[in-house]
Amino acid sequence: MASSIDTTQVPEDLRAPLDALARVARNLSFTIRRGALGQSLGHEVGENTDGDAQKALDVLADEAFATALTGTGVRWYASEERDHVEAMDPDGRYVVAIDPLDGSSNIDVNVSIGTIFSIYEAKDDANASVLRPASEQIAAGYVIYGPQSQMMLTFGKGVQQYVLDPESDRFRLLDAAKTIPEGSSEFAINASNYRHWSKPIRAYIDDCLAGIEGPRGKNFNMRWVASLVAETHRILSRGGIFLYPTDNRKGYERGRLRMVYECAPIAFLIEQAGGAATDGCDAIMAQKASELHARTPFVFGNSEKVERVTAYHDLPDHEVSALFGQRGLFRL
Repeated sequence: MASSIDTTQVPEDLRAPLDALARVARNLSFTIRRGALGQSLGHEVGENTDGDAQKALDVLADEAFATALTGTGVRWYASEERDHVEAMDPDGRYVVAIDPLDGSSNIDVNVSIGTIFSIYEAKDDANASVLRPASEQIAAGYVIYGPQSQMMLTFGKGVQQYVLDPESDRFRLLDAAKTIPEGSSEFAINASNYRHWSKPIRAYIDDCLAGIEGPRGKNFNMRWVASLVAETHRILSRGGIFLYPTDNRKGYERGRLRMVYECAPIAFLIEQAGGAATDGCDAIMAQKASELHARTPFVFGNSEKVERVTAYHDLPDHEVSALFGQRGLFRL
């Protein structure tokens, strides 16, 4: 069987699981493109362990990835759609942590969705294999299903960009050293939650919204897709910053994004592309989850922008509580 991805830049030991992931992603891309011509993809079929609604395609994608990874050297499989880390090949070398279908609430409105995955060296204990520092990842990536289906990959030596070629039905290498562009004036955050944010986050956004008259001395554009993969792909393509902070609503005290199979792999990619990723203060890559579905606040993008958010958390309370004119530290 021909490989579903150009493996010339993929470490030899990881080619089998990466080919399996690419093969399922290719098939999912076809299923998503067919939409309602094939089957209903966006109807709810239940809830996952965290109480989030599962769409039909969530379950289909999860089962397809688990099946494809069988026999590829994967010992443990950890998925957003499953309650526990599950055993696969007892002699396998790797553990795959995966969000099979990120942004599935956007299926019916034809907005880009994706798959996020992370690979570690397996340990004898299932939970210990994934509840570990994000810095121990040996590979991470995502697939975005949009006008073009693309895959971004890292093995700790930069970021590789692949495009699904509709003629060969194979992911072809487009860029072996993808980096985040500098100079973007875009930020992504769900502004409807402004009243729930902490003072430093509100202060940061206030200063962006103040535009050229504010301490930043420039005008900004706001973006919000509500799909982590789509937000990440925009930042890797155009630069900028993404924020999903903690807020004071019940259930949002640690944000809503999951550490193991969403934030850790995205943080790995972003850092390898020259950016930074934090929980608002501390680097994601230095952290580990306490449980499989643990959540974390998430801020990532251009390093300078992410570091500025951290600096806002270090300001004294009277400065972040005041209007932007009081924050002399950030005035240009």
